[in-house]
Amino acid sequence: MDIQFTEEQELLRSSVQRLLRDRYDFDARRKIVASEEGHSRERWQAFAELGLLGAPFSEEVGGLGGGPLSTMIIMQEFGRHLVVEPFVETVVVAGGLIEQIGSDAQKQAFIPEIVAGAKLWALAWTEKGSRFDLANVTTTAKRDGDDFVLTGEKTAVLAAPWSDHLIVSARTSGHRHDRGGLSLFVVDRRAANLDLQSFRTIDGRRAAEIGLRGVRGQLLGREGEGVVALEACRDRAIGALCAEAVGAIGELNAATLEYSKTRKQFGATIGSFQVLQHRMVDMFIAHQEALSLMQHLAVSLGGGEASVSRLASGAKSKIGYAGKFVADQAVQLHGGMGMTDELNVGHYFKRISSINIQFGDPAFHLLRYAQLDAAA
Repeated sequence: MDIQFTEEQELLRSSVQRLLRDRYDFDARRKIVASEEGHSRERWQAFAELGLLGAPFSEEVGGLGGGPLSTMIIMQEFGRHLVVEPFVETVVVAGGLIEQIGSDAQKQAFIPEIVAGAKLWALAWTEKGSRFDLANVTTTAKRDGDDFVLTGEKTAVLAAPWSDHLIVSARTSGHRHDRGGLSLFVVDRRAANLDLQSFRTIDGRRAAEIGLRGVRGQLLGREGEGVVALEACRDRAIGALCAEAVGAIGELNAATLEYSKTRKQFGATIGSFQVLQHRMVDMFIAHQEALSLMQHLAVSLGGGEASVSRLASGAKSKIGYAGKFVADQAVQLHGGMGMTDELNVGHYFKRISSINIQFGDPAFHLLRYAQLDAAA
């Protein structure tokens, strides 16, 4: 598939490229990651001023109406520059859920703050032993007046240390693994009885272990229908993560090709060795296949196709394996320096490794694809 972008989409892409080229080079990114906070509020505000944080939202809620294609364009460029700011967590995941199932009052209260860059969000859905199962939840929520009181634990919640609000999955009825009875709640990250233990991830970002001991939350969407909402959210998140991975894969290929033209071994550049040329051709093919899948998924998400979940799992698996292959080859062809902190190759390797386990690893989605294909 080869998408022909509209004039507005080309303008968006060139604007993102120019901003990141001027303000988010590799050295700037390393300083951001090494800072105490671990991300840049200044860059986040620049994203807001450029309209990136509102691009995927519909015009009815104050966005630009760009949908999944604008997300794809933005995330592909973010992948090329290893952007650490929580665009997926805040805009695609949390913002998407609010737009999808939130009440009119919640949309009016929360989405403008996201678009303006004033608030950051994170989704707390993973628990110990859940193994990518959206319904595998033991955290409970009991009604108390207009709100609910949440008790339980969430693990590896990405961007939680940066966030102002969390969307938390909890059981209002049913048992662990039941598709019914799971609900979603908006929780203030600084709420009483919420314990957050922050840690750094392998790709330089921040995540947290979260304990809820009677924390008050506001119901998001209809009670007991959280799994369906999370499944649609996962498809959108996969589309964004696949675009980021494709951006990173492209940069790894470019860096490896350039290195092969300058690094000499046995008196000749390593790019002149036929066996290494074959490897780089395989890397190029993997990138092109991933690029086509990414575009197909983005178009399908925008069109609301019934088979989009199957396509999302297929893309997550195929692009995940492609990313691992290219990252492995890039590190090996760069030799020992491939994993040094000073070279960007190792940072792309770590980011691709992290993307591969977000919302399900390639093996999980290969099995899910087969199951959905058999059920079709």
